[in-house]
Amino acid sequence: MSAARAERSPMALLGSRPRDRLFMQIILIALALWWLFPLYTAVRASIAFGGFDNYASLLTAPISGVWLPRTFVNSAVVAAIHAGVVVVCSALSGYAFSRLRWRGRDVAYTAALVFLAVPATALLVPVYYITGRLGMFDSYAAVAFPEATLTLPFGVLLIKNFADGLPGTMFEAAVLDRASVFQTFRYIFLPQIRTPLMNLGILSIMWSFQDYLFPSLVLRSPEKATSAQAVSLITGAFGATPQQQSQYYAALVLLALPAVLLVTVGLRWIAKGVTAGGTKD
Repeated sequence: MSAARAERSPMALLGSRPRDRLFMQIILIALALWWLFPLYTAVRASIAFGGFDNYASLLTAPISGVWLPRTFVNSAVVAAIHAGVVVVCSALSGYAFSRLRWRGRDVAYTAALVFLAVPATALLVPVYYITGRLGMFDSYAAVAFPEATLTLPFGVLLIKNFADGLPGTMFEAAVLDRASVFQTFRYIFLPQIRTPLMNLGILSIMWSFQDYLFPSLVLRSPEKATSAQAVSLITGAFGATPQQQSQYYAALVLLALPAVLLVTVGLRWIAKGVTAGGTKD
């Protein structure tokens, strides 16, 4: 799509009119307030009795054997393994499906996309059995690998579709210069897919922090609990007194904080990854 056509697009015309821009800003502000209201309510309830000392006590003392800062570290380790596996495998698969010619490529790609329809609940029994046979219960890898298995089909689809839109001149030049497959992948392919890879990594981390199913399945000790799992583990530790209810809301705010920060920080990269490759000169 040329620059002239982009300027005449409906969205560009809509944004160029002062009245329309004001209308869009009002809608965005209303949506932001709608999203912030539950967070504001939780923060307000968390300091209603005891003030900010509730947060200090939660960060220094375990609750039912669960120490909240430790759950953040556990979630970060699982998310890092998950994102690393997905990014590396998606980059290699996207290159193989998009730029290499080999027998059975289309069949293999279709088979990979079929797994997009597989729900997480369908993997519970196989994951539990394999984890037990390998003796991997209560380990970070036992959570990260099933999560990566569910994310990989999306990653392959994202990188392959983006790679299909890359200009072929540089790859043809690499063939003429007798560059190896690995050299072409490293020096030509990887630099051009940095944006979707960053997008995929951030999405993988966000999805991992939100996952409750697999941590609850394979993690046994409170010391290995993730932040999503900790919500259910600490629920019974608080009573019905106003002070304890405020502490409970403070715990919920702390457990939600990593996801809010990830969305806020990664929103720019997510938007770039979604729109990358959408226009061509």
